[in-house]
Amino acid sequence: MKLLRSLYDWVLHWAATPYALPALFAISFIESSFFPVPPDVLLIAMIIAVPALWFRYAFFCTLASVMGGVFGYLIGLKFMDVIGHKILDFYHLQAKFEKIGALYQQYEAWAVAGAGFTPIPYKLFTIAAGAFKIDLPIFIFASTLGRAARFFLIGFLIYKFGPAIKELIEKYFGFFSIAFFVLLFLGFYILKFVL
Repeated sequence: MKLLRSLYDWVLHWAATPYALPALFAISFIESSFFPVPPDVLLIAMIIAVPALWFRYAFFCTLASVMGGVFGYLIGLKFMDVIGHKILDFYHLQAKFEKIGALYQQYEAWAVAGAGFTPIPYKLFTIAAGAFKIDLPIFIFASTLGRAARFFLIGFLIYKFGPAIKELIEKYFGFFSIAFFVLLFLGFYILKFVL
């Protein structure tokens, strides 16, 4: 818990530096195709540090995430055998790959939009979208819809209730750390046992 607290304090401090936006962009991009840590953590810290820029941060987080999703799509479309299956194996998601294909057959864009908003690992959906040759403009539209809904909602709530949320996080840091990891693992659980 002490290590998590140090990391939280470090991120909050770093979030107000000139390098925060490029870091947010990079993390948002790579999380959509292979990186395990969602950008929400840095987005929240940056908005707490500089609340007036919430809209800008949410916009760049969304933009980078959708661009990263297109990169994940490209991995699935052109490099599934080379790297796509390795990414899915790393996250133990290979068994869910065919089920995602069935979801795409039935719901196409809504499957992408839902994955973009929820804690379900978005990278599985981006890679699968390419592998199952989902229409790219539909994929981009659905990704934008799901990711924007998620990041702008988070951004607005932190902007609106920021000082109160910051005090709450400071007071109950241990609880929020556990809750964050529970939500992260819940996404993987849904994939493993529900889908």
